[in-house]
Amino acid sequence: MQKLLITIGVVLIVLGVLWPLLQKSGLGRLPGDIAVEKENFKFYFPITTSIIVSIVLSLILWFFMRK
Repeated sequence: MQKLLITIGVVLIVLGVLWPLLQKSGLGRLPGDIAVEKENFKFYFPITTSIIVSIVLSLILWFFMRK
């Protein structure tokens, strides 16, 4: 359990540091991400981005958890 929590923490830190670079690459505005902008209201739900990040994190965790 400790290895898992440390791995998750390291991955989150790395993603936080790399996030500005990832946004420039278009990761935050993929087709399928929901964005609604009105006069006084903005709503953004990055469903496609969330799925891609989830798959990548799952593969990373699977790689580190296998013996």
